[in-house]
Amino acid sequence: MTATDLEQRLRAIGAARYHDKHPFHTLLHGGGCSPDQVRAWVINRYYYQSRIPMKDAAFLSRCDDPALRRRWRSRIEDHDGTDTSEGGLERWLRLADAVGLDRAYVASTRGVLPATRFAVDAYVRYVRDMPFLQAVAASLTELFAPAIHANRIAGLFEHYDFADQRSMSYFQHRLTEAPKDVAFGLAWVLANADTPEKADMACDALVFKTDVLWAQLDALSAAYVDPGRIPPGAWQPGEGLA
Repeated sequence: MTATDLEQRLRAIGAARYHDKHPFHTLLHGGGCSPDQVRAWVINRYYYQSRIPMKDAAFLSRCDDPALRRRWRSRIEDHDGTDTSEGGLERWLRLADAVGLDRAYVASTRGVLPATRFAVDAYVRYVRDMPFLQAVAASLTELFAPAIHANRIAGLFEHYDFADQRSMSYFQHRLTEAPKDVAFGLAWVLANADTPEKADMACDALVFKTDVLWAQLDALSAAYVDPGRIPPGAWQPGEGLA
């Protein structure tokens, strides 16, 4: 297997399994979500966003290659920000403001669905515990992220009053951040998955990550769309409003 062959396998996984195909995203981007369904999405997606820098910190904590650490640590700054620039978490909380949520409630993660929490925590453990090849390969869902962000920006601007340049800034920044990250990650995986067994490991890692993303939307849809069965402890419409 050549690097080109492996890249084609990885892209085929995204084409078949990435969560842009989930019915909830079709509903959201097409303007079919109620205000409370949008709020539920914002609350639950924040949990995933908030754990990304923790996942990357766990990765760095066991990385003994300074060059790899230098390239990877910008991912943490992209989400957490720096002393002189805001990060993705602050931009996501601006979206929470725009849809009428109390940002302190969102940041507390108290209303997150159990299945969201389980799926995201499993991803953090995966990156913390698995060999580096799988840990890096799991991040390659970013190959497919710019397209969903572009569709989301267009759909939200068209259909929802809360959408403006300020509330959409998270997605607009990811249009440039994600390609930068994935260019390095993809090159690293293609260089290091140099046997058929390692190629399979990389592909399995990407499948795992698509499952993590899909599971979150399944839980969101079941709780707030159909059948609308909200589990105990999860956010109830009317709670956590600004």
